Amino acid sequence: METALQKVQIAEDAWNTKDPEKVCLAYTIDTEWRNRTEFINGREAVKEFLIRKWRKELGYRLKKELWGFHENRMAVRFEYEWYDQTEQWHRSYGTELWEFDENGYMRKRFASINDMAIGESERKL
Repeated sequence: METALQKVQIAEDAWNTKDPEKVCLAYTIDTEWRNRTEFINGREAVKEFLIRKWRKELGYRLKKELWGFHENRMAVRFEYEWYDQTEQWHRSYGTELWEFDENGYMRKRFASINDMAIGESERKL
C-alpha cells in the first residue's frame, strides 16, 4: 500500500511540473498508452504527446488518487483543470490503468478521460 501511494504521489508531482522530459522518464522505452482515442507507443512518442498536451491545456493542475492495486498493476482516479486559448476553463476527469515492469517503470497506461467546460468560479484545484 505504501509503495502504491508513493507511486501515485510521484506521478501527480511529476505531471504537475508540465515537464515532458521529466515525466516521460517514468515510462519504459517501449511503453504502450491509450489516452482518450489516441494510441501512443514508446517513450519518445509520449514526450511528443505531452508537449502537444501542455501547449493546449494551459494552467494545468492535476490531482490523482489511488483506486486499487494488485501485484504490478494499479488503478488511479484523477481530475485536472486547465484553460484553452480562449480562456475557457475545463475539468477533465477519469481513470487510468497502470502496469509496471520489474524495474518499476510504467509499461502500460490506459486512460479514459471525460472533459467538461466549467466557469472559473467552479474551479476546485
